[in-house]
Amino acid sequence: VFGKDINLILVLNNLSSDRKSVRVDMSASTILYTRRAVAEILKAATSVELGPKQGKHIRVKIPYTHYGRYLTTDKRIQVTALCEVMHGLKLLVEKTIILEDTNIIIKLPRRVVVNRAVSLEISYANPLPEPVSRCVLLVTLMNQQVKINLARLAPRERSKIYFEFTPRRAGPLQLQVDFSCDKFSHVKGFVTIAVAPA
Repeated sequence: VFGKDINLILVLNNLSSDRKSVRVDMSASTILYTRRAVAEILKAATSVELGPKQGKHIRVKIPYTHYGRYLTTDKRIQVTALCEVMHGLKLLVEKTIILEDTNIIIKLPRRVVVNRAVSLEISYANPLPEPVSRCVLLVTLMNQQVKINLARLAPRERSKIYFEFTPRRAGPLQLQVDFSCDKFSHVKGFVTIAVAPA
């Protein structure tokens, strides 16, 4: 989840009946959706001895403090491990991590009726271990955008606002919410509202 430390496990298995020495070079970079690297955030090397038919786990931790300021709006991190058996094979393992946002929660009333005012609860959060300021919520509904300036949020703080509108026609309506601040941008949430006839 975005804002938290990332914990990974690389599993190495020796399928042969011989002892193996393996050198593991690991790296991680923040990337764009095109897979182009933005910044290297981890570089580590280790050696592992594997007995016959033995497996071992290598734990890797990427703290938020290492990746936070280099993450793009794509919220992607590419992790690679080059595993080299002494006097033998090389194996490259790659994993792309897409960090999830759990910041926007939209609560609707049970029934929404045309030409009747509706109040929605929009909950937003700062997932980071540091405060954020210049918080803005952009609400898009019925082809109109409303920009709402919000108070700063303490580390890991969640807050909410109430948003009122009156639907003018029956049928499905899509509400989009976009939350941005000085430390991250474009955290999105959306719901489809079923508007009943009067």
